[in-house]
Amino acid sequence: MLRSQASGPTTDGGPGASAPANVRVVDPVPYAPTPRERLKSFTKEHGRKLWWLHSAYALGLGVTVVVFAQKGFEHARWLAVSIGAAWMLVVFFFRVFGSGRAQAHHHTSKAKLRFFAMTYALKNLYQGMLFFLLPFYWKSTSFGSPNSWFVVLLGACALLSTLDIVFDRVVFRFRALASIFHGVALFGCLNLVVPALFPDTRTLVSLLVASAITVLGFWTIHLDFVMLKSRRWIALFVASLGALLGAAYAGRTAIPPVPMYVAHGAVGPIVLADGRLGMEVRDLHPSVIDKLIAITDVVVPGGKGDRLLHVWRHDGHEVHRASESTMHDASAVPLDKGMIRLRSGLTGGQLPSRLVGSWTVDVETQDGQIVGRVSFTVAE
Repeated sequence: MLRSQASGPTTDGGPGASAPANVRVVDPVPYAPTPRERLKSFTKEHGRKLWWLHSAYALGLGVTVVVFAQKGFEHARWLAVSIGAAWMLVVFFFRVFGSGRAQAHHHTSKAKLRFFAMTYALKNLYQGMLFFLLPFYWKSTSFGSPNSWFVVLLGACALLSTLDIVFDRVVFRFRALASIFHGVALFGCLNLVVPALFPDTRTLVSLLVASAITVLGFWTIHLDFVMLKSRRWIALFVASLGALLGAAYAGRTAIPPVPMYVAHGAVGPIVLADGRLGMEVRDLHPSVIDKLIAITDVVVPGGKGDRLLHVWRHDGHEVHRASESTMHDASAVPLDKGMIRLRSGLTGGQLPSRLVGSWTVDVETQDGQIVGRVSFTVAE
């Protein structure tokens, strides 16, 4: 007969094994990542959301710049500094990182840090420039005229500069897209900077100077010093310069003549002694018309480098063109500095036999750029 043995502690690691009396067993402690590892994990999981959140923040800053720009035209000259910085940085960016697939080789942490640091600086420069431009181009745009589109293009570029993911992964991944984006910003800024630095400059001159420098800015992104030794590239540059200058001159009516704009304009039948209209009309019956008078107050913060005129149109057809020598209003009421008042009218035989329809009075420069527009309707 076998004797039963009391089971005691064993140390062979079997099912009934337990620790020696002098060893305390505790529950396993989970792995605790370092703060750096936690931050890396968080950004990896929520990085895209953070970029979109930053885009909303950048848009808010852009709105602040718009408000600041409305304080005065004298700040426009500082755009020259932003233009120069952005120009040098974008050229340096593509010299370092290349374009398209070439950027994929820069996959190390240090290379990525340099990439995002440079694109972040570029985005801030472009945001400041483009949002600063918007109020000036908005005022100078005559909606419904050929120059309506340009302020929309600038607004789209300003919005694009706040979208970090699109800007980094699309626009500045390809040299061609980046150079077009840079060209639009450069042209828009220079069109405003030239009259800010050189008052009383004719708007057509500002337009052509901006176009020429934009061509130069475009090619500096694509060319290097070796290419400058080739006559073929030099010929291509000269040809593109001539082509864009010709296009700028031919399409000058499609660009707002910043910084000029019409602060107030109206049409009426009578003029008071102080030079104002006795009444301002938007709709009137042909039976009460024996003469029509248009008065416009034009703001010229960059000086008056252009001769201005009124162009009367009926249903889109030109009826009368009043030269500046016949339009100046010699009213006794002093106007604000940097503002001129223009007046013209239609009387008697200048009025067409059929008055019913849509009428406009455009303030135009001598080169045909529309500064502002007054509209009214004649209906039975």
